[in-house]
Amino acid sequence: MKCPPILNAESERLEALADHGLHSKKTLPSLDPVVRIAARMFGMPMAAVNMIGDDHVFFAASTGLNAGVDMSRDVSFCAHAIAQTGVMVVPDTLEDLRFHDNPLVTGSNGVRFYAGVPLFSPDGHPMGALCVLDTQPHRDFTSDDQERLHELARMASDRLELHRIEIYSERTRPSFEEYAGSSASPVAWFDDQGSIIAINTAAALLHGYHPSECIGRPLESLLSIQERLRLREGMERATQMGSLEGIDIPTEVRGLRKDGTEFLLGLSLFCWRHQGHLRFESVLKDLTVQRHEEAELRRLANIDALTGLANRACFYRRIQEVLLVPSPAAALIVDLDGFTDLNDTLGPVIADAVLQKVAQLLATFAGHELHQAHLSQGPMAARLGGDEFALLCPGVESLEAAHLLAQRVLDCIQQATTVEEHELHLSACCGVALAPLHAHEALELVGNADLALHEAKRNGRGHSFIFVQALRMQAVARHLYGIELHRAVDQGEFVLFYQPQVNLRDGSLAGAEALIRWQHPQRGLLAPAAFLPALEEGPLAARVGAWVLDEACAQAAFWRRNGAPMLRMGINLFSAQFRVNDLVKDVSETLMRHGLPPSALELEVTENVVLDQDAVVLDTLRRLRNLGVGLSFDDFGTGYASLSLLTSYPITRIKIDRAFVQGMLTSKREASVVRAILDMARSFDLEAIAEGIETEAQLESLRREHCNEGQGYLFAKPMSAADFEVAYGLGLTRLATRR
Repeated sequence: MKCPPILNAESERLEALADHGLHSKKTLPSLDPVVRIAARMFGMPMAAVNMIGDDHVFFAASTGLNAGVDMSRDVSFCAHAIAQTGVMVVPDTLEDLRFHDNPLVTGSNGVRFYAGVPLFSPDGHPMGALCVLDTQPHRDFTSDDQERLHELARMASDRLELHRIEIYSERTRPSFEEYAGSSASPVAWFDDQGSIIAINTAAALLHGYHPSECIGRPLESLLSIQERLRLREGMERATQMGSLEGIDIPTEVRGLRKDGTEFLLGLSLFCWRHQGHLRFESVLKDLTVQRHEEAELRRLANIDALTGLANRACFYRRIQEVLLVPSPAAALIVDLDGFTDLNDTLGPVIADAVLQKVAQLLATFAGHELHQAHLSQGPMAARLGGDEFALLCPGVESLEAAHLLAQRVLDCIQQATTVEEHELHLSACCGVALAPLHAHEALELVGNADLALHEAKRNGRGHSFIFVQALRMQAVARHLYGIELHRAVDQGEFVLFYQPQVNLRDGSLAGAEALIRWQHPQRGLLAPAAFLPALEEGPLAARVGAWVLDEACAQAAFWRRNGAPMLRMGINLFSAQFRVNDLVKDVSETLMRHGLPPSALELEVTENVVLDQDAVVLDTLRRLRNLGVGLSFDDFGTGYASLSLLTSYPITRIKIDRAFVQGMLTSKREASVVRAILDMARSFDLEAIAEGIETEAQLESLRREHCNEGQGYLFAKPMSAADFEVAYGLGLTRLATRR
């Protein structure tokens, strides 16, 4: 973690902070709307105005942040942000050397994204920052997003300046010139008779006057006629009571300029005593521009910044409006095919251009084709996030009409197009749900359309599917399955089986691969295919992975001490283990706990795990290899990036996929693949092991190709620890099952 710098004018900066009356025991309610707008505008769960003290920070306003967050300056992102003039954007904190091990990242808040812009005092000293944060990384925070954050920061600065003026009102007052003469905020002082005794240039110009023309004029002459009586009555009551407390003074009035034109004027009044008489201060603001800005912010809060389509929140509100009529409607969720690959290969700039192109196609479709099809008025196209779009089509009642509509939407997208000189062939899948047939409220309708989309994607590219109740039942079943998995973890229902890895030259035992099974209380022993996909996608994967690591290492240590001193244990890693905790630390502590040398452990990763979190995985694997642990690349040859991964990842062993082994005797191509993989392994100075050996003929063929190790049903199926020990004579007692 890198600590933030101390600025050159630190003492002046802290003095400016004190001048604003800002400290850790006081928040500014006037800033609450700013952070709420920021969170809503950018779709972030957290936003704050964070002020930077000498050795600590404090929130003037915040939303979404957990209580008990570390408020020391050393860990503050905003303390880094105030060291620059522009917006500081951290797309992924785990990839930033300044923050990857920061407590705000690794702790309960789990900050993965940050964007902050400094807030300056009138003298130009950075006092703090307006920031938005998320628990998910974002690589799509554009220059337009940065400009909008700047606009919100200007709003926050205005409110801080108003607070500074309020603070001054509560202290012994300097002269007007010292206090507000050069301030950009319009300020006027007047006496208990309502006559202006001092006014700065900003306030005079706001009403079309020179300051000298205003001295002695009644303040109410700056207001429209209909506003004057209410203000006059309020001032008279304040004069009688000696205070403005409890008096209803309007905060928004109609201002009057010298030329007679009216405008919306913000009015804040304060009073104090001077030589026994009450004096008043008015802080003014032209609200016309602010109202336009607020209207624009409200518009932006409903618009997806990248594509200009409606955003998710706006889409949900529009659905609810249609369903309240009530009116029949179709919700279509559209997801682009292969967009992740496109983003990975061509980069985010091209990917964003593709999203904009698709948005244009859908907007045109919604604006023209739907009307030409004589559907009800009011279709809407929206971007829900990522490469997921949506259409709301009022007036669609029948399943046949919905099917035709979905096909036309896919035809609209499925075309060859050129983006930044790249010729692309776009396609998408579509899920459809109808109201009131499938749902009566927005969340249910979109949820059902999303279930239909997942079913369409299961059928392949370019497909559509209309919701049926069976999909909801399947979703409920998946949910219940998730509950069962939690019980399985808590009750210790998972067990490990072991498949021997054999030296093909002499048949001796070289190692074992630990394979997870589920001893279900009702369904009996379940193979991985029955539960592993749900486990890998759920929240328990890292926890189960840690248990597998500990259980398998304990077993390996027992066997190495009881008959197999050189046995190597292979363990499959879950993708989640690279995201949760420190995998290298966990492995190191586990080896030490069981007295195993690192060479006794071989961790197996698949290509999907490697590609899913490229930078994070690569760094972790390099640290594991430096520890001395073996790294095996599972299912080699089945993915498109395997060759490139061999050049950059610290792999020590290649596992030849069973599909190639089982086809090598009947297919020249499969045999050539096996031969090529073994040649590559030798060229890269790697070990190789063949999976799925089932016949003597396959064994002999692999021996001829000089493959050193193998595993498969020819030698043994995966078996319990007790059976493994009997088969290989590994001691008289078996290690008790550990949970």
